[in-house]
Amino acid sequence: MKNWFKSGDPWIWLTAASVSLSLIVVFSLVIIIMARGLGYFWPATIIEARYEEPNVPPITMLGEIYDYEKVLTRRLSKNLQPLANGEEFIKRSLIKTGNRELYGLDFRWVVAPALKEIRYPENVLVVERREWGNFYGYLQALKQNGQVVSTGEEAWKKLSGELSRAHDLFSKINHIEKGEMGAINYNLEKLRLKERRLQLQNDSDPKKKAEIEEQRQSYHKQSEEHKKQLTDLYKEINRDSIVVKEMGGKEVEITLAKVVAAYRPNSLSFPQKIAFYLGKVWEFMTDEPREANTEGGIFPAIYGTVIMVLMMSLIVTPFGVITAVYLHEYAKQGFLTRTIRIAVNNLAGVPSIVYGVFGLGFFVYFLGGSIDRIFYPEVSPAPMFGTPGLLWASLTLALLTVPVVIVATEEGLSRIPKSIREGSLALGATKAETLWRTILPMASPAVMTGLILAIARAAGEVAPLMLVGVVKLAPSLPLDMNAPFLHLERKFMHLGFHINDLGFQSPNVEAARPLVYATAFLLVLVIIILNLTAIWIRNRLREKYKSLETV
Repeated sequence: MKNWFKSGDPWIWLTAASVSLSLIVVFSLVIIIMARGLGYFWPATIIEARYEEPNVPPITMLGEIYDYEKVLTRRLSKNLQPLANGEEFIKRSLIKTGNRELYGLDFRWVVAPALKEIRYPENVLVVERREWGNFYGYLQALKQNGQVVSTGEEAWKKLSGELSRAHDLFSKINHIEKGEMGAINYNLEKLRLKERRLQLQNDSDPKKKAEIEEQRQSYHKQSEEHKKQLTDLYKEINRDSIVVKEMGGKEVEITLAKVVAAYRPNSLSFPQKIAFYLGKVWEFMTDEPREANTEGGIFPAIYGTVIMVLMMSLIVTPFGVITAVYLHEYAKQGFLTRTIRIAVNNLAGVPSIVYGVFGLGFFVYFLGGSIDRIFYPEVSPAPMFGTPGLLWASLTLALLTVPVVIVATEEGLSRIPKSIREGSLALGATKAETLWRTILPMASPAVMTGLILAIARAAGEVAPLMLVGVVKLAPSLPLDMNAPFLHLERKFMHLGFHINDLGFQSPNVEAARPLVYATAFLLVLVIIILNLTAIWIRNRLREKYKSLETV
């Protein structure tokens, strides 16, 4: 046994077991997140049942069983204790009944044994709305301009076509409001700032003022034309509506302009459920959030996360590489250099919120405020760069991750044989040429390793971003078709903050819970894709310069 320990085999097995256990834990966590998150998009079966409590009139319950739990009977009210039949524990279910504007709640806990006469009607309708969440009921009629045009099954057959028409009109309205009108308002604001700058410069050139006024009138004319188009489109989209009978027997009219989808989950076949599921997953990734982020998609958060990480990578790579090259190739190796290295290594352990406070104080208030005073005085008192935004968030995360890139690059430089440098210098190359044409290409895999680690850390950070640019809901994307196209001063959405907002600040906790898992899985997926891309580039570079390392 002693010889076996001396051979080192136990430590090999211990290391292998530790790595295996870590992989099992990581994969198990990802699978749990994926199952809980992606399962949310599967069309749930709708139940109809009579809910009977002692000393309370029975009611009809219509909705989907969302969750269940077993609780002690003493936790329930006295009226419900007889339902336990002497058992210590009793099962209760969380049912999503929707119809929030009628009952004030989306969900309600019910004692499972109190649900009687449970059935699964095939004609029950789920209406997913842009406001007020889901509506559950039975389709009664389809209306056009307030007049009933069809009822019952005939209304259901026509609903799909009318809903497609409403979606097309909604897309046109959205394009005009956010695209055309958004561009006009953006240009009008630029004209206002241009006019304000002329006033601050005491420039009273009538020709310049005339040009500004001419452009303003042109934009106002375009705006009026778009408003007329919107008036016609709103009239068309509000033409159709449906009448749905809810579980209490009340008939409610819902305008199709407010409907995202209407379907009968209990009558869907398995292939139809798969198609529905894939459509919902795609909608989740490409649509904008609704209802305080508890419904809809998270495309702006994905977009903001990727843009911020790419900008951070473009900033941190040159700074980290230049610093590492100076410390390893040019700086005199002494006490000062060793102190700097120790400081760089310690910076990697500083809490991220400290970087956020520094970014807010230095980048936003000091640097951004100075830029506004010098280059954009016309925006005062509203700040332009003197407020949290994409640029300052990227710089803050670059500062947070630069120690990782420095350390990884230095390690790569130290692995390059001294003979490579000496051979290059002996052939007549200068030190700069040797560095640029030989040393840095050979160290590029190490640079990519540092960048991979930087991306992995930066993409999941939330605390510093809350101070330097991320918001709950951004009105517009940082990249659009308005010059200068990439708007560094704009605030943005982020997947990490979106998870924090859903998990801790959502007004509808039960509705937000599965979206927390789905967003977390998507964040992990984005980080994996970014890392795999960087790893692929690193491997290509490593194979390209592998022969030089053996010299």
